[in-house]
Amino acid sequence: MPVDKSDQRVQQMFGEIAPRYDLMNHLLSLNVDRYWRWRTVRIVAPSGDRPILDVCTGTGDLALAYYRRAKGRVRVVGTDFCQEMLAVGERKKQRAGIDGNLTFRQADTQRLPFEDNQFQIVSVAFGLRNVSNTDVGLREMVRVCCPGGRVAILEFSMPRWQPMRALYGCYFRHVLPRLGQLIARNSQDAYSYLPESVGEFPSGEQLAQRMRCAGLDRVSVHSFTFGIATLYVGTK
Repeated sequence: MPVDKSDQRVQQMFGEIAPRYDLMNHLLSLNVDRYWRWRTVRIVAPSGDRPILDVCTGTGDLALAYYRRAKGRVRVVGTDFCQEMLAVGERKKQRAGIDGNLTFRQADTQRLPFEDNQFQIVSVAFGLRNVSNTDVGLREMVRVCCPGGRVAILEFSMPRWQPMRALYGCYFRHVLPRLGQLIARNSQDAYSYLPESVGEFPSGEQLAQRMRCAGLDRVSVHSFTFGIATLYVGTK
């Protein structure tokens, strides 16, 4: 049975876990998620003065990473349709003393409130699989990306190398959901949803092909940490 990714369920689920979302990400990934974002903003580095958009931004970690990579000289916009997550991002922005060139805005990735061809980079980290229609979300990301600009998708994946695949699969499907639910209690079983949604989401060449169909060229695939995460990059 397909994972329930209805807008209402996803909004409620992330709204409930928002206060402990960052703690859980860092704990369950052993802080390696910071490294994945660090690699992303270097592989897909800002160039020129066009703005950057990070969709499904959650609490804004990748948007903040892009702001820092650009040294605050390029406008960075983070969008998410869960207001509770954005509120955490706003607090992080304030604690960092950032008062300009980084903004958060509530928006659905399937209906982005921006004109065509605006952004030099359109990124998403661990969020596209939560969009109810992946292809619609991809097309919207490509639509608002400027010609010659890049779309970057950072997402969980399953390692191919054994025994890492078996060990990680056991942790991901059995340990992580129990630990996550214990620390960040919620009514939507968010940390059971995580491995289920990753298992359903296209990866490797499947996702690369969908990016091409959405209007991207020169799609490259970068594997991180034994294949636990993968970065996909395409040019409009």
